[in-house]
Amino acid sequence: MTSRSGRRPQPSDRAGSVPTPALWSERADMAESAIVSRHLRTLWGCPGTELGVVGWPATRRERAFAGWHYWWQAHLLDVAVDAANRVPTPARRRRVGAIARGIRLRNITGWTNRYYDDMAWLAIALERAERTQELTSARSGLLALEQKLYGAWEPEVGGGVPWRIKSDFFNAPANGPAGIALLRMGRVERAREMADWLDATLRDPESGLILDGIHLPSGEIERPVFSYCQGVVLGLEAELSVHTDDDERHIARVSSLLAAVEEHMTTRLVINGGGGGDGGLFNGVLARYLAVVALMLPGEGKQAETDRRTAAAIVKASATAAWANRLEFEGEPLFGFDWSKPARLPGGTAGAGRFTAGGSVTASAVPERDLSVQLSGWMLMEAAYQVTAAGL
Repeated sequence: MTSRSGRRPQPSDRAGSVPTPALWSERADMAESAIVSRHLRTLWGCPGTELGVVGWPATRRERAFAGWHYWWQAHLLDVAVDAANRVPTPARRRRVGAIARGIRLRNITGWTNRYYDDMAWLAIALERAERTQELTSARSGLLALEQKLYGAWEPEVGGGVPWRIKSDFFNAPANGPAGIALLRMGRVERAREMADWLDATLRDPESGLILDGIHLPSGEIERPVFSYCQGVVLGLEAELSVHTDDDERHIARVSSLLAAVEEHMTTRLVINGGGGGDGGLFNGVLARYLAVVALMLPGEGKQAETDRRTAAAIVKASATAAWANRLEFEGEPLFGFDWSKPARLPGGTAGAGRFTAGGSVTASAVPERDLSVQLSGWMLMEAAYQVTAAGL
């Protein structure tokens, strides 16, 4: 097949033995390069800004950033920080700052919006950018986001942070990342309260997985199970196990949830399924926080060691599958929305994703055109590097 149609990886492209950290770093570089060349653009011609165009090939509306999807850009910033931490370069450091400035400018009214899950994802990314890349311009954004997230807790209806302002829906995708962000900003007690609330309210007693959310005060539970819900709870509990005296309780929760994820959400350790649109980020988020478990979970006992290695093994198996099933287009990888299946090349701009009345973004007709799907592939390569570099 020609390069215009995409190229299936040749046998020499596939790992014949256990990939080294250097090889995963090279693959992460290639994933980064693909997103930079296909998706990153200056925002409205403003110097010193960059954002990710949400589709490739892009519609005119997408190229103009009429649709930009705040939380996708937060993950773009987060994974750009991963790359800058892995191999620091002036270009990567500039990119982190440019993406942060692009988000602030495109959001128009400031750093915040109406969705607590969106704000939590951005708080995580900005905190890491400030702490690891000395992005001092992020401080005002962090203060604004911290105030919003901390003040969103609603004990009068039983705790939890709502999905968005004035909503009765309290879900894991808001409370999990909000807990992680607040913990990293020193709000340890509130993060612990959030973890306890998630465990008591949204853990399914049958499967052991974390359910989507609950309507309060009615108590009606939304029972879909999404991979990123598991990821953020794993990450929150793992970090709490390091930062609190009650580490055994949090370690036990990680162990239980990790076993449920392995049983119900992987096949031969490869994370199942996937999607496009907003769903394109779900498995990448799970992979990111599995790496957090592998790197941070404390404990010298056999179970803790097993859990760290299991988390790393899921990351590595998923990354190996995603890499083997990628397409190559003009020498750069294009990842599939389902890492266990061959990626497909988008044929054009027809069938672009759209906003629903509920505020979510649907998948493109070929999900591989969505920035979210490609960000998950890049996150996965960075996670694979992190765990292999740690000797796991």
